[in-house]
Amino acid sequence: MTLRWGVLGLGTISRAVHLPLIARLPGHDLAAVADLDPGRCAELAAAYGARALTPAGLLADEDVDAVLVATPGRHAAHAVTALRAGKHVLAEKPFALSAEEVREAVAVARRTGLHLQVGYMKVHDRSVQVVEDALPGLGDVRLVQISVRHPVDAPQVEHLRLAPPAPPPAAAAPLVAADDAAEERALDAAVGADAPPQLRRLFRSVLCGSVVHELSLLRALGFGSPRFDHVDLLGRDGAAPPTIFATGRLDGGARFVLDWAWTPDRPEYAETVRITTTAGEVVVDVAPPYRLDATSTVTVTGPGGTHRPPAGADGAFQRQLESFAAAVGGSAPHPHSAPEGALHDLVALQRVVELVR
Repeated sequence: MTLRWGVLGLGTISRAVHLPLIARLPGHDLAAVADLDPGRCAELAAAYGARALTPAGLLADEDVDAVLVATPGRHAAHAVTALRAGKHVLAEKPFALSAEEVREAVAVARRTGLHLQVGYMKVHDRSVQVVEDALPGLGDVRLVQISVRHPVDAPQVEHLRLAPPAPPPAAAAPLVAADDAAEERALDAAVGADAPPQLRRLFRSVLCGSVVHELSLLRALGFGSPRFDHVDLLGRDGAAPPTIFATGRLDGGARFVLDWAWTPDRPEYAETVRITTTAGEVVVDVAPPYRLDATSTVTVTGPGGTHRPPAGADGAFQRQLESFAAAVGGSAPHPHSAPEGALHDLVALQRVVELVR
C-alpha cells in the first residue's frame, strides 16, 4: 500500500523535514502540496514532482489519502476540516490551545473512523525503548530532569539553505485574520481573556510550541503528565521568551524538574533528559530538530558500570511517518501520539500559567 500525502503548509518544518522524508520513504508518495503563498507552492511542487493546489483543493482531492497539517498556529481546526473531507491526518504541534478544540477533533476522528495523530515526534525516538529497557534494573526512579537550550531557528536550518519565509500574500489576509481571531478565542478559553500579553505569548509560543514536546516525552517514558507545583520565570516582562524553572511530581512519586532557556546567540538546540534512580542514572542527549538522520544518545550508569546502548539509526521523524502509515493500514496507533494525550498536556501547561499569574 502506498500512502498518498497532501502537505498543507509549506513553512520551515515542512521544507526541512516532512517533504524530503515523504519523498524518499518507500510506501509514501507526495501527491500534492498547498500553501497560502502560491509562488512557494508552485516552486516546491515542481521540486518534488507533486501537484500545487489551494488548501481547499487539496482537501477535496480524491488522490490524497492523508493530510499533514503544518500551517502556522494551532492545528486542530485544520485537522477537523481535513477529517470531515475524508482524510487521515497527521497534525503538527501545537495541536490546540484549548480543551474544546481537542475534544472536537477527537469526536470527529471517532465519528469518521479516520486516523488522527499528533506530531509529537520525540515519542517515536528509539531512545524511548532503550530507556524503558534500562530502568527496571536500576531501582526506583527518584528524579527526572529535562533541560532545554532553545536557539532561534536560523542557525538550526542554515545547512538546508532554505529561502527566507515570505509574508502571506494580500489575497490571503482575510483567512489569516480569521485564523488569528480564532486563536485569540482559544487563548481566552485556555488562560483567560484577562491574562496579560506576556503570559498569552508564553502559553502559545513557549509552552504549547516547545515545552509540550517534553511533556509528550515524559508520557512516552511512562511517567505520565507532570503535576506542577512551582514555576519561576526569569525575564517574564521582556519581549524575548523567559527562562523557565518548574518543578512537579510524576506518576510513581518521582520529582520532576524542567529548566528551559531561550539562547538566541547559541547555534545549536540542546536537550538533555536525566533520570536518577536509587541504583544509577540514565541520561539522554536528545537529537536536535531539523536534521533527518540525527539520533539521540543514551548513557546508562548502574551496578554494571557505565555504557551507551545503541538507539538505532533511523530518526524520530521517519519513525513517526512509519507509525502513522501502519495505523492507517490497520495496526494499533501509537499510544502517545493520540490527540487525547494533547488534552493531558494542555491541562499541565495551563497549570504552569496558573502558578505564575
